[in-house]
Amino acid sequence: MCGRYATTRSAGDLSALFESYDDTDGRLGPDHNVAPTDPVPLVRVDADAGRVLSVGRWGLVPHWSRSAAGAARMINARVETVATSRAYADPFARRRCLVPADGWYEWVRRPGGGKQPYYMTPRDGSVLAFAGIWSRWESLLTFSVLTTAAVGELAEVHDRMPLLLPRERWDDWLAPADDPAALLVPPPAQWLAGLEIRPVGRAVGDVRNDGPGLIERVSLPDDERAGEEITLF
Repeated sequence: MCGRYATTRSAGDLSALFESYDDTDGRLGPDHNVAPTDPVPLVRVDADAGRVLSVGRWGLVPHWSRSAAGAARMINARVETVATSRAYADPFARRRCLVPADGWYEWVRRPGGGKQPYYMTPRDGSVLAFAGIWSRWESLLTFSVLTTAAVGELAEVHDRMPLLLPRERWDDWLAPADDPAALLVPPPAQWLAGLEIRPVGRAVGDVRNDGPGLIERVSLPDDERAGEEITLF
């Protein structure tokens, strides 16, 4: 996962979709170009309030860190090592969360040079839930998105993908588990077939750009439409 995604639903819509208490205090707005350390929605379980929609900063800062300076390097946690990593093991065991998204971006090298961005999103417009883990550092709520080996057609775009959780897996991901590692399986191929791999414009490569135009489909050059080999970025 290259580190960009989109999340544009309102707090009201997300709290209804995820059956959660809205604790965002009006701090959320649509973002078509989420980048590391941006504040975005996540769904977690609070000991007192139950399932809560919160605002967290993308890039986990372990509670024992001396500063938050390294957060941008902690946006993703690999499923292969999340249970054993010093930074991620405790959040994975005790503080798992759902990260709502409309879709995510990846880049591939074009045959003639340069990089072509793609946007992966449900064809039916439904919400995605990335598997996440969260932590508090001082007063800051932070999180990482888990990634796994890409499956099916997604592997043609990038060798990694976020660990996506179909709706029927949301409860299990948020609940205490005797064996959390059993939760790390990718979604079934039939479910992944409902994702569109959409070529989009290069403007998404600049974190200063935002807006619905970033996710609009663009036409590819003839050589790429013909299926010539592309090199993963």
